[in-house]
Amino acid sequence: MSNDAAVTRATDLGIKIGTLPAGPTNSIVDVPGVGVGHATVWRDEQPPPQGRGVARTGVTVIDLGGNLFRSPVPAGGAVLNGAGECTGFLAAAEWGLAETPVFLTSTMQLGRVYDAACELLMAEDDGIGTDEVIIPIVAECDDSFLNDARRMQVTAADVEAALDAARASVGGPAPAEGAVGAGTGMSCLGFKGGIGTASRLVPCSLTTGGHTVGVLLLSNFGTQDRLTIDGVPAGRQLPSADEEASPPPAGSCIVITVTDAPLDSAACGRLARRAGLGLARTGSVGRHGSGEIFLGFATGLRQPRGAAGAAASARVTGRDLDQFFAAAVDATEEAVLNSMLAAPTVTGRDGNVSRSLAEQPVQRLMHAAYLARLG
Repeated sequence: MSNDAAVTRATDLGIKIGTLPAGPTNSIVDVPGVGVGHATVWRDEQPPPQGRGVARTGVTVIDLGGNLFRSPVPAGGAVLNGAGECTGFLAAAEWGLAETPVFLTSTMQLGRVYDAACELLMAEDDGIGTDEVIIPIVAECDDSFLNDARRMQVTAADVEAALDAARASVGGPAPAEGAVGAGTGMSCLGFKGGIGTASRLVPCSLTTGGHTVGVLLLSNFGTQDRLTIDGVPAGRQLPSADEEASPPPAGSCIVITVTDAPLDSAACGRLARRAGLGLARTGSVGRHGSGEIFLGFATGLRQPRGAAGAAASARVTGRDLDQFFAAAVDATEEAVLNSMLAAPTVTGRDGNVSRSLAEQPVQRLMHAAYLARLG
């Protein structure tokens, strides 16, 4: 399967979320030093023992730059609904620091990705496991509607490929979205979901310089009737699939927010929490079986391991965070739409199909809605 075809994003359809401008690539890699890499696992084989079954899964890595073990970055998190897993979340919340890249994958592959992350990072730094141990940040969503989750589909080589790709991508174009990497088997709001990203530029103020807020998420939640695009109840106006063939409504959404601003860990947690507002705008209700887990990182106060905290005067706090919150909400909302519009229709295990939102009359619907707003 190839994701090389022309990709549709929300802005291509004339959809403008919020008032803040986007960064040059309108993606998380607009934050200096941040890279994203994918390894997609896509195969159609016989069930074991003849083969490895149907795979629609993968790994996505968000690297925050440099040696995070030696120079961790402030971090914080929030949970909207906890039916999911993110290793390293508790340590990041306790210490207020992230000391590994972020790895995204599917639920049943989390252990394999965690093991591979430990091995890869230990090979890069002799102090890991000697001076101190690490707890890699690995988060998951359930792709079992399309992927044969009873098979261990992801390998250590896949994790290594995604990490290498993330580091090679710094300063490059926007990363691939939709059915790629960890997003390969995900579904969202009744359509194909997966990886989505967006960014916003926070303007200079009297107390802060200009900064970037970038979001990357793994979308896997909701039902078509809830799909909302820039305030328009689009899902109710688009053709519906056969109910028996539709993806299940429960799933999850992992949202990663990164800024280059000097935010401390408490502010990172507050920033991460705003992702829930962006998801709600698109139609999320945080269902019982869904795991909405959010992480926020800030590279502006990065210091060597064990160094004293930065002076309070260097931090963005209080009302100065308001524009950062707005940026996180808007970028999250747009990233969900991008994750769906970029993904093609995918057929997976047992013939299950997740339809592409890009193949629906979204542009015509939104154009009519915008004209109606103008009166």
